[in-house]
Amino acid sequence: MHEQTQEITEIILKAKERAVKETGNEPEPELTKALSWPINCTVGPGLEGAIACETKIGYVNGAKGWLIYRGYNIFDLCAYSTFEEVSYLLMYGYLPSESQLSSFKKKLVQYRQMHHTKRLLMSFPIEKMHPMAGLRLGTTLMRQEFTDVDRENYTSNLVKIISADEDSIPMETKPMGEEKAIYEFKQSQREKIIADDLKQASGFESCFHLLAGVATLTGAISRLRQGAMPIENDESLSFAGNLIYTMTGKRPTPTEERIMDVSLILHADHGMNASTFASMVVASTLSDVYLSVGAGIAALQGPLHGGANERVIEMLNEIGSVDNVKSWFEKKRAKKEKIMGFGHRVYKAYDPRAMVLGPLAKFMTKNSNNGKKLFKVAQALEKEVISTLGKEKRIFPNVDFYSGIVYAAMGITAEFYTPIFAVSRVAGWTSRVQEYMCNNRIFRPRAMYTGPFDKEFTPINQRGVSKKSK
Repeated sequence: MHEQTQEITEIILKAKERAVKETGNEPEPELTKALSWPINCTVGPGLEGAIACETKIGYVNGAKGWLIYRGYNIFDLCAYSTFEEVSYLLMYGYLPSESQLSSFKKKLVQYRQMHHTKRLLMSFPIEKMHPMAGLRLGTTLMRQEFTDVDRENYTSNLVKIISADEDSIPMETKPMGEEKAIYEFKQSQREKIIADDLKQASGFESCFHLLAGVATLTGAISRLRQGAMPIENDESLSFAGNLIYTMTGKRPTPTEERIMDVSLILHADHGMNASTFASMVVASTLSDVYLSVGAGIAALQGPLHGGANERVIEMLNEIGSVDNVKSWFEKKRAKKEKIMGFGHRVYKAYDPRAMVLGPLAKFMTKNSNNGKKLFKVAQALEKEVISTLGKEKRIFPNVDFYSGIVYAAMGITAEFYTPIFAVSRVAGWTSRVQEYMCNNRIFRPRAMYTGPFDKEFTPINQRGVSKKSK
C-alpha cells in the first residue's frame, strides 16, 4: 500500500515501539464498559468528567497516551492504512474490503465536485475572511446545494414530534420525574419519522458530501486568498494528495502526500472534545449534519481548541535559534506564561500523535535549511520543557507542537493549519453524530442558580445609574 514511502512507515513503527515501552497495556475499567442509566459521576466546571453517552468509535487514555479508533491503535492505522480507509472505519465500524474501499473512494472523488457551491462561495469576499469563517459559510452553501431543507415549500415531518423534549424529563423534575424516559408515542414511530425526514440532510451520503466537500472548500479558499482561481480536483490523487494540490497548486511528492495522509488520520477523531460535542449537541435537536459540522467548525475556530499549531510556529520564529531557547524558556517560566504546543486537557503522558509527528517533522525538514533550523529549535525547547514541566506536572508536547512544522515544509501557510484540522475531523464529527442519533436524546444539562430572589421591580423613571454602567 505504501511501497514508495516505506521509510515513513518505519518511522511510525519506531514511534509505536517507543510508545509501547513507555505505557501500560490495560484500558481504564471504569471508562470502558457498558452503562446502565442513570449513572453517578464526578463533574467539574465545563462538564469535565461528565459521561454523556456511550461510543464504540474512539478511545483516549490520557494517563497512558493511547488513541484508539474502533479498536485499532493509531500507530498501526498510520503505518498501514489511509485516510479514506480510516474514514470508512470510523463511519461503518469495520475496515472495508477492496471493493468497498474502491467504491467509497470513487464516491468521495465524485463528491469533491461542487461547482455550484464554489461559484456561490466566490461571490463573497473570501480574501478578507478568516479561512475558518469561509469554511463555516461553505458548509451552509453546501446545505443549499445538496438538500431541500431550506426551500420555501419544504415541509418537515419532524413537526409530528412533540416540541421541545418529547419525554417526561426524568431525573430533573423532582419528585415527579421517572427512572426512565416515557415517550408520548411508540419508539418505532419516532424512529421512522426521524429516518424519513433526516435521510437527505443527515444520512451517510450527506456525511460523505461533507467529508469530500470541506476539503474542496479548503482548497478553494486557499487559492482565493492567494488571489487565484480555484483549480479543479485531480481524480488521480488520493484524498490527502488532492488536498495539497488544490491548496497550493502544486502536485505533491509521494512523501508529502503520505505525510499529509498520516496527519489527517491523526486528527480524525479525539474523544468528546469541544467541537465534537458541539456537533453532537446540534444534531441532538434533530437539526441536520450540515449544521452540526458547521457548529464543529465554529468550536474549532476558538483559540482554546484549534489554532495552537499556528502559534507554535510564531513562537519558534520568535525564539530564533537553539542558543536562545534556554533563556527564552526561563523568562516564560518566571512570568508563568503558557508554552504553546505543550500540555493537554486529557493527556498526562506523551501525546501519541506528537510521537508520530515529531519524527516526521524531522524527516520533512532534513533538506530545508530554514525548516531544519525551526525543527532544531523545537527539539531544544521540548528538551527544556520535559526536563522541568514534564517531571513536575506531566506536561509533554501535544499534537500541535510539530504539526505546523510539517505543514510549513509542504508550503502551506499558517492560517490554514486549523482548516486542515477541520478537514480531517469531519470524519470524527459525522461518525459520532450518526452513532448518537441511533439512540438520540437531546442534550439538556442544568446550571446551578446562584442569583437573588424576591427582588422588587422598579419603574424606569425611579432607577438610579447602576454601578456597572459607570
